[in-house]
Amino acid sequence: MKKILLTAALLMLAAPVFASGSRNAAPASSSDVVYRSLYSGEVSTYNYLLTANGNDWAAYANLVDTLIEYDKYGVIKPALATSWKHSDDLMVWTFTIRQGVKWVDHTGKTIADVTANDWVSTAHYIVEASNGAHFGLYDGYVKNAHEYYEQSGTRMVADNAVKAGEYRAVEDYYAAKNIDPASLSLTLNDIGVKALDTYTLQYTLERPVSYYLSVVSNGPYMPVYKPFLDQQGISFGISNENLLYNGAYLLANHKPQQERVYVKNPAYWDKAHVFIDKLEYTYNAEAARLSPVMFQRGEVENATINSELVTQWLSNPATKDLVRNSPPDRSYSYFYLFNFEPRFDAAYEPDNWLIAVNNENFRQSLFYALDRLRALSVLAPDAPESLINNSITPVAFAVAAGKDYTQYPALKPISDRDSFIPAQALEYKARAMPELRAAGATFPIKILMPYNPAVANWDKECQLVEQQLEALLGTDYIDIILEAGPSTGFLQSIRRSGKYAFMKCNCGAGYVDPETWITPFVARDNAYNFMYQDESKAVDGKPAINKSAATQALTTEYMRLQELGRAIADVVPRYTALAEAEAFAINHALAVPFSVDTYGYVASRIDPFEPQYAPFGIPPFRFKGVRLLAKPMSNDEYRAAYTRWLKEREAAIAASN
Repeated sequence: MKKILLTAALLMLAAPVFASGSRNAAPASSSDVVYRSLYSGEVSTYNYLLTANGNDWAAYANLVDTLIEYDKYGVIKPALATSWKHSDDLMVWTFTIRQGVKWVDHTGKTIADVTANDWVSTAHYIVEASNGAHFGLYDGYVKNAHEYYEQSGTRMVADNAVKAGEYRAVEDYYAAKNIDPASLSLTLNDIGVKALDTYTLQYTLERPVSYYLSVVSNGPYMPVYKPFLDQQGISFGISNENLLYNGAYLLANHKPQQERVYVKNPAYWDKAHVFIDKLEYTYNAEAARLSPVMFQRGEVENATINSELVTQWLSNPATKDLVRNSPPDRSYSYFYLFNFEPRFDAAYEPDNWLIAVNNENFRQSLFYALDRLRALSVLAPDAPESLINNSITPVAFAVAAGKDYTQYPALKPISDRDSFIPAQALEYKARAMPELRAAGATFPIKILMPYNPAVANWDKECQLVEQQLEALLGTDYIDIILEAGPSTGFLQSIRRSGKYAFMKCNCGAGYVDPETWITPFVARDNAYNFMYQDESKAVDGKPAINKSAATQALTTEYMRLQELGRAIADVVPRYTALAEAEAFAINHALAVPFSVDTYGYVASRIDPFEPQYAPFGIPPFRFKGVRLLAKPMSNDEYRAAYTRWLKEREAAIAASN
């Protein structure tokens, strides 16, 4: 879950602890602006081509730049590319690379110029299956990337079989597996990434992609200097010395489970907009507990104030002006899902659940019965309404032609109302009960609702949901059963194994387009709610469970609608069509929209409206453009600033179109 994954990352952009005397770090002068924080989640690697881990995003976001960046309102600005253009069919994207940008080592020594070839080197690394790179944002995007990746995977397996002594030569492996070597003829030169000259980079895509600028701001599109990459081999990114930099900061020192120290890059192309001189992070397994006390003592610049402390801080005159809420995090969307492939224990009556979940009136009764405001009071006791999400795609995530995606015709009535309508929930219950009895169901319907005990407050939220739903719909109708899942491997052992009936799930954005939220609802490899599972596919070695004809018809129509939308390149008709698909899924209660994410309450010397704004990925973790406040922002000041920011962002987006 994101709340675990990004703990350290959030502390990074919300606070670092002063750790003087670092051997390789430049000494801080009395005039240096230093950002200090504790962290508890260690970085797994600085190899930005390899990792999709949230802690790692935060660790490398400030070290290497991308082609474009975002301002504080989410407007795209030039970064390592000074300009760009695309073909009329949106399949060829050409970037002019900024001249004079330097690759430097961790001491600031210049190694080479950044050129267009550095993005070609990245692409060649990504598409080699043996590298185990983060391939998802090339697959289906860059021309021939998928085919080359598959072929390189086949060659890798053949090579490994020969090394293991299973075959004398790769040709013997191909013959045994009935593989024609001619089918493996693609080369790296066939990949749709070219350096037209030293400072001109071109991507040729498999399909029209209107949102490609947001795709190229992810880690797998960061440049890499090939001579250094080749020299480092598998050691690339394992430490500050095994990495080159062209971003705002250098990683001056990294001692695992001790400290990380970042210093300004003296060769940075835009150093006039880097206002914090040093970022200092000290490891402590008790960071969440210690940070609030250390913030009060002036030893860190940021601390997360958990739900147990926040009421105390807000009611104490000495601390009430130190704590504030955080802006809604629209990079994650949360929703409750119904599991159409129940694989849980017989004690929870999976066969009975299967009858219920295939009844739309039953699903609708839960849809309209869920009081999200009450459930979210656990996370945001003073403003739970700020987190409610009426659609799967968050508000203020994507805008086209001056209109928010959630205001496109099909989604507007959904987005503009609260789905908690008790009278309607009871009407659906009244319709469902005789239908379910006729289908052979018994009451109450047992509803297994697992939660991860390692995710803060999820247990409390589930308790509120259980009490509220059972009180409204009646224990003659439903019996919600809460169960703590494993604190590690929760997704694999629970959701992906189909061992739940009704559960809060989430999805994170990879780019700025509504298509990014379709992942949990597509047919291919669906491991969220299994609504497309067919009879030929097995789950954990068990044959798939047949769906009702009604469910099959719904999911088939949803697939038709979303495929129609995804095939449209022009943004306005694309958004119109995708909104129709999303509205169809919501209107038939295939999912229950719940909330966006939250970083919770913090005490911080960071203005939350200064960092780069992008509702996905690494941009929000950058410190470029961020200053330290003289004093923390209070909650009242935060609310006023948030209102201003929303208006300013609307104007900035309109001016950029």
